[in-house]
Amino acid sequence: MVNLIAKTPCAGLLPKTIGTVTVTEVNAGQMTLLAPHRGQKKAVSDALKSAVGVGFPAPNRCLGTAPRAMWCGQEQALLIGAACPELAGAACVDHSDAWAIVQIDGADAVAVLARLTPLDLRATEFKRGHTARTLIGHMTGGITRLGAHSFEVMVMRSMAGTLVHDLTQAAENMAARALQGR
Repeated sequence: MVNLIAKTPCAGLLPKTIGTVTVTEVNAGQMTLLAPHRGQKKAVSDALKSAVGVGFPAPNRCLGTAPRAMWCGQEQALLIGAACPELAGAACVDHSDAWAIVQIDGADAVAVLARLTPLDLRATEFKRGHTARTLIGHMTGGITRLGAHSFEVMVMRSMAGTLVHDLTQAAENMAARALQGR
């Protein structure tokens, strides 16, 4: 009989500190994709807010910290860190094991991510709580600003190794560049 062992998407790959950047895996807990039926967005938002304390987010926004609701596409959001309440006006799909999520912190976090995404991540343009679906290297994923020098990056679970590789390479390039500047 085979003994299966549950592993996180980035098991054995993280955490890493490279130069001024630290990359760690995020255990988001339960995640549910929410897609309100036509004309039900406000009712779903109200029910969500009543049940877990956060409503349905506007496009490119993330509401709350734990739990939180993150926009992830047209008329779709992810409820992260809480069990999904009964939402009569929405399709709700468990995504708990679907995503690899990493947090990148440090003074060079914007510079590292700038090597991988076309987004303008300057704090004046991409503020705390902003989120976007975008290319990350050659993968489709999402980036959310958590703080001044802190971001969360999400890709599908099957791309975890590639995400860690790409972030590591970009961080190593930034660290080498800083050493050459001395």
